[in-house]
Amino acid sequence: MKKIIVIGCPGSGKSTFARALHNKTGIPLYHLDMMYWNADKTTVGKRAFLERLSAVLEREAWIIDGNYASTMEQRMAACDTVIFLDYPLDVCLEGIKARAGKQRSDMPWIEVEEDAEFVEFIKNFNVQQKPQIIALLDKYSNKRSIIFTKRKQADAFLNEECL
Repeated sequence: MKKIIVIGCPGSGKSTFARALHNKTGIPLYHLDMMYWNADKTTVGKRAFLERLSAVLEREAWIIDGNYASTMEQRMAACDTVIFLDYPLDVCLEGIKARAGKQRSDMPWIEVEEDAEFVEFIKNFNVQQKPQIIALLDKYSNKRSIIFTKRKQADAFLNEECL
């Protein structure tokens, strides 16, 4: 386990899990949101984002957290392990509320108010995004895929399996 992607619905705790995994393993951690967003909530542009991502993918070891459907297959092809936080909608919505107003290492600004469009994206994730993830997991069945449906499973993995 040297090249790991952590994916899942927004609010599932991808970044929190990825940080904990980084702390346990020492594998360098990269957040897609930090590669894509500027502090003023503008994007770096597609070319710059892809260059940043490609530079990370060329490294010997990494943990990358985030979805970004446009590059998921590229990351899945390059990784050896996929960790999918496949949590219920209510868990993800609670996750979004819990992080409001807090400084985060995975985001270049502090989110202070609920974004209705973002909440709608989360509510539609299982219908619109999850089938694409499952299809990619099937396509890359040679990769180690770990799917957690409860936070307790992810915690147990961090406490027991990845030592």
